[in-house]
Amino acid sequence: MTFKGAPALGTTKVREELETTVGDGELLMRLFERLGFRVWFRYQKYREEFRLGDLVIAVDESPIGTFVELEGSETDIFSMAATLGRPTTDFVLDSYLGLFLKHRAEHGSTATDMLFDESS
Repeated sequence: MTFKGAPALGTTKVREELETTVGDGELLMRLFERLGFRVWFRYQKYREEFRLGDLVIAVDESPIGTFVELEGSETDIFSMAATLGRPTTDFVLDSYLGLFLKHRAEHGSTATDMLFDESS
């Protein structure tokens, strides 16, 4: 489970992240429901992670496209972006919810969740 704090936006997105493993996902969902929480957005992605020194490179395949996340120091991020031939203008700082809402508007979709098509 991950908590992501409010981002401080600049050229990159910096925010607090707290993460731990969950032993029983179904029990956690029941606990959240008992505390009054409800599911309001679901999304799916397939992720592969790679590491180069202290830099984590995550490749996420989602129903709205494939994204590469570089997580590490700004120096490492800028260096890897340059190695990949990507200028900072290519950086996407939006959340998956924000990306989904833009994609939905651009495609006239009424989908409420970002899920893979079950027929695929």
